[in-house]
Amino acid sequence: MSVIAVAGGTGKLGRAIVDALVSEGKHTTLILAREPSESKEKEIGARIVAVNYGDIDGVAAALESNKVEIVISTIDMVHGSEAELALVQAAAKSSTTKRYIPSTWGIEYSDETSSAFPITKLKLDVLKALEKTSLEYTSIVNGYFTDSFVSPKVKSYMPPIALVLDIANNFAAIPGSGDVPIVFTHTFDIARFIPRLVEQPKWEKQSYIIGDRVTWNEFLRIAEEAKGTKFTVVHDSVEKLQSGQITELPSHPSLYSMFPKQMLQGFFAGFGIMFEQGEFDLRPTHSLNDDFPEIKPRTIRELVFEAYKEA
Repeated sequence: MSVIAVAGGTGKLGRAIVDALVSEGKHTTLILAREPSESKEKEIGARIVAVNYGDIDGVAAALESNKVEIVISTIDMVHGSEAELALVQAAAKSSTTKRYIPSTWGIEYSDETSSAFPITKLKLDVLKALEKTSLEYTSIVNGYFTDSFVSPKVKSYMPPIALVLDIANNFAAIPGSGDVPIVFTHTFDIARFIPRLVEQPKWEKQSYIIGDRVTWNEFLRIAEEAKGTKFTVVHDSVEKLQSGQITELPSHPSLYSMFPKQMLQGFFAGFGIMFEQGEFDLRPTHSLNDDFPEIKPRTIRELVFEAYKEA
């Protein structure tokens, strides 16, 4: 039995992972969070350890005092990587901590991807920081989170944020041709692999989880079939995406209080470029799906039909 600490485990992907670990029951699961919360502890079923990521020695002491052997990070890096980098340093200082899964969930990051999508540089910086430590680590490569399209109709701790397909409003803004395959994986399916992964005696530097692989045009047809209606469809050219612009989807204005329009447009345009360049068309020679064939991730068709199929 190991002691596992999930940073950011009170919500989104982290909460799904905590649920899976607690349900499995083979390990002691803790949550690293900035604030304590007895109510959340009771709700989730895992103890919360409050940490200040600005105090690296303090975080290291918290890991040691709780005998944490494995750190799994789901810290959001949208606004910077300082907390993640601090956690890496703290884990490296902790005498009990030996393994680390960084918050790099997504694709195979490279210097090339950072030119289209600057946040990938932050994730690369984290991987480079881990390389300088003695920690054994593995980066989870899972493609794009399917949750955005089916939450909350399909259980998820992630909010619904329409990217390319605004299924609720029957509208699609396809980046480029829409014919490039993309790997999509639901957070709960990712989480199902984690209790198995932590028990593997050796980790590869990258661990792949493949949920489903479809093109945007195929995804669109599935959504139209599930809803029994044709969508309004536009295509955003690569040139438009490179200018940091996308076609505004009907649900986007409701997000501007959290993500100003220019920020959201640039963020999603970066995704569009990477989709069209094939960065999300993961083709690993080996994946966790191969290691654990009993775990069957849900397909796009299954998830979309569960969410939108009319009775």
